[in-house]
Amino acid sequence: MTTSRLNQLRLDALDPEQLRAATAPRGPVAIIAGAGTGKTRTITHRIAHLVSGGFVNPDHVLAVTFTTRAAAELRERLTMMGVARVQAKTFHAAARGQLRYFWPRIVGDTPWQLLDSKFPLVARACRAVGVATDKTTLSDLLGEIEWAKSSLIAPEDYPAHIVPDRRDCPVDPEQFVRIFEGYENSKVTSDGVYLDFDDLLQSMAGALEAEAGVADEFRSRYRTFVVDEYQDVTPLQQRLLDAWLGDRDDITVVGDANQTIYSFNGATPDHLLGFSTRYPEATTVRLFRDYRSTPQVVDLANKVIGRATGRAAGSRLQLEGQRPAGPAPEFTEYTDETAEATGVAEKIAALVAGGTPPSEIAVLYRINAQSAVIEYALDAAGISYQVKGGEGFFQRPEIRQGVNALAQAARRLRGRARADGTGAADESDGGAWSGGTAAGRPTPEQLVNQVRAALVPVGLTPTEPAGAQERARWQSLGALVDLAEELSTATPGLDMTDLLGLLRERAQSKNPPKVEGVTLASIHAAKGLEWDAVFLVGLVDGTVPIRHALKGSHAGDAVEEERRLLYVGLTRAREVLELSWSQARQPGGKATRRRTRFLDGLVPWEGSETDAGGSGAGKKVRGAPKNACAVCGARLTTPEQRILGRCDAHADDGDQVLVTELRSWRTALARERDVPAYVVMSDATLKAVALKAPTSAHELLRVPGIGPAKVEQFGEDILGIVKNYS
Repeated sequence: MTTSRLNQLRLDALDPEQLRAATAPRGPVAIIAGAGTGKTRTITHRIAHLVSGGFVNPDHVLAVTFTTRAAAELRERLTMMGVARVQAKTFHAAARGQLRYFWPRIVGDTPWQLLDSKFPLVARACRAVGVATDKTTLSDLLGEIEWAKSSLIAPEDYPAHIVPDRRDCPVDPEQFVRIFEGYENSKVTSDGVYLDFDDLLQSMAGALEAEAGVADEFRSRYRTFVVDEYQDVTPLQQRLLDAWLGDRDDITVVGDANQTIYSFNGATPDHLLGFSTRYPEATTVRLFRDYRSTPQVVDLANKVIGRATGRAAGSRLQLEGQRPAGPAPEFTEYTDETAEATGVAEKIAALVAGGTPPSEIAVLYRINAQSAVIEYALDAAGISYQVKGGEGFFQRPEIRQGVNALAQAARRLRGRARADGTGAADESDGGAWSGGTAAGRPTPEQLVNQVRAALVPVGLTPTEPAGAQERARWQSLGALVDLAEELSTATPGLDMTDLLGLLRERAQSKNPPKVEGVTLASIHAAKGLEWDAVFLVGLVDGTVPIRHALKGSHAGDAVEEERRLLYVGLTRAREVLELSWSQARQPGGKATRRRTRFLDGLVPWEGSETDAGGSGAGKKVRGAPKNACAVCGARLTTPEQRILGRCDAHADDGDQVLVTELRSWRTALARERDVPAYVVMSDATLKAVALKAPTSAHELLRVPGIGPAKVEQFGEDILGIVKNYS
């Protein structure tokens, strides 16, 4: 079969818009490609068409992407299409290879090497300025240096960009200028020159701009360029691209301005939006047929991005779903985060039972700190998972440091109790404990305050700090406080030592990551990926959009990027799309949260007659009523009442014979282990067992105060007792 015939077969598989893009003549081409519209398919067919038609030599084509994964996929597809000699690399990989070749001609004998780690150089520059920093602050400083370099901003010009570009500088701006300059100067040593990744691009662009011989040789080698994800190029990457091109225009760019979500790293859609102005003769093709998602998912995504404002919004696409119809996206409001996580885990379990592979399910959230409650709920349901783009909650460095700080605080508190002659009350008889506090033992509120105080030295400041890394650390430590509050409320009478034991149980109960596990990821980390089922959780104002996006004179642009982020999250789903949020953070907490503004008017049961007054048959609220007795609606005020979901008048509605038997079992076990009875299980939890009368390990996990470790240790005994006395 001839090459032209093979090419025709390839082109026959394209839709009309893809075909127009693939067969456009050499020269500037802009492909505006919506989510799931087959952009990789289109650009590989374009390259194959140009090569097989004799329009370009494959050795003269350079395709650049933003990730090594995308570059590998591009190379693989091109190889299968018979055009293996085309170069497909990331910007940095391409620049590194070019610089290695041209360096002797540019610089001479002075050696260079890629900088292994920037941290020591930034730390040295900080010490020279007299700025004390920890690793997290160093990460933020390094992030600001990288942003400035990718944005072509010199050190001395940085302060002027802080306000208009919404930068979170972790130190005084003038100090940052000196740190930035010190970092740059420290890379030049007597042994040679160290280059960071941004220097690769700067150096190669500078060489092409300054050395005619270098530019001529390079441009004779590479004559046709393809740029993927063009909405995410930085000014520095555009400078290099301009240097590659020279005065030529044989370039194809692919992107979607409404998927720009990395402006904090210097990415800007301006180059994509201005492409037709720069190249008035350019061919522009808009890919709008979505082959990834069902029409129901596509419709919701269109409605969310349809309300966007700003320059990027002018280029938005009205996607048309090409897949068969699927289920409508489901919206669920939960009473609290724990109920939300439990509800999501239950729905995932149902999907898996129905045949959906766990690897085709994802839970997406705005910030990594949100994963903690989801991880625990999946553990409790026996569902394996893997955290993408980060570590599991208890494996994060800041959480390890936080737990160590709590352990130190526990030792100090024990020493103080011994010095004062006080200590925890003995509760070995099992009958006196009913959710209150004994002499020497903190109330839940006191314990949470102790936790907060212990975490201050490791970064838990009263207010949210500046700097992306510092903020992420602060959010994770805040999640650890939330977890401590949840555990202390579920099991009143805990002291710091008891809390540490429960935290260890949670950490040890985590399933090891497995390939077939459910994916947990931030929406940023999910860009470019897709799953059969996607759960978008925690969709409340202050999280989506994120709190710091709502501040300052340029908040409008930041909020629009948050809208685009949600749009990206929605378009990761092929068939099943679940959106959820919670009214309160903790079980029994005050309902102060507002569902994200980006879903205004899009939640089917909001604003209906059945939802008058904020409740009714039309409103899907999951979880126990907050602060209200499940029987009479009376306000719940004590931790025990909230665990039971019952006021004192109805707290003993469970089988009292069963409660007595459970207490006897607990007392015997506590004596055997030489621990207070409440360490085994609180009285409130035993009453909750009697009320719920669980018949399986899964049902037992839904009882407040009982986690996977307790089920493993005591589950068989408890279920046996319940069965005998039910």
